[in-house]
Amino acid sequence: MSGTSQRGPLGRFERKKDPIAPVGTLLWRLLGSLGLGLLCVALALGIGVIGYHVTGGLGWLDALYNASMILSGMGPVDDRASVPEAEKWFASFYALFSGVAFLGIVGVIFAPLFHRFIHHFHVMQDDEDQRR
Repeated sequence: MSGTSQRGPLGRFERKKDPIAPVGTLLWRLLGSLGLGLLCVALALGIGVIGYHVTGGLGWLDALYNASMILSGMGPVDDRASVPEAEKWFASFYALFSGVAFLGIVGVIFAPLFHRFIHHFHVMQDDEDQRR
C-alpha cells in the first residue's frame, strides 16, 4: 500500500495519523455505503419474496407484502385461516435472518460516519500530543 490511505470495502479510508477527509469525500463514501446497503436490502427482500412464494404458495404481490413487513420489523400479515407448515418454518427463519440483516445493513450504511467520528478523536489526540 502506498500513500496515506487503506483500501476497504467502501473505498479508501484515512489512517490514524492522516488528516480528516474533506466533506465531499465523506458524501461520496456515504453514497457508496447507501448503495451497498440498498443492494443488501434488495437481496434480503428477494430471499423473502421467493421463500414466501415457494413455501406458502403465495402470489408474488402477497409474498412481497409479507417479506417487506417481516424485513422492516412489522411482522407477518398472512391472514389466511390455514397457513402451511413449510411457510411457518420459513417465516420463523426469515424473521431471525431479517433482524440480523437489518443490523448489518445499518452498520454498512453508517460505517463512513462512524469512521469519521472515531478518526476525529485520533486527530484531536495527535494534535494534543504534538503540543506537549
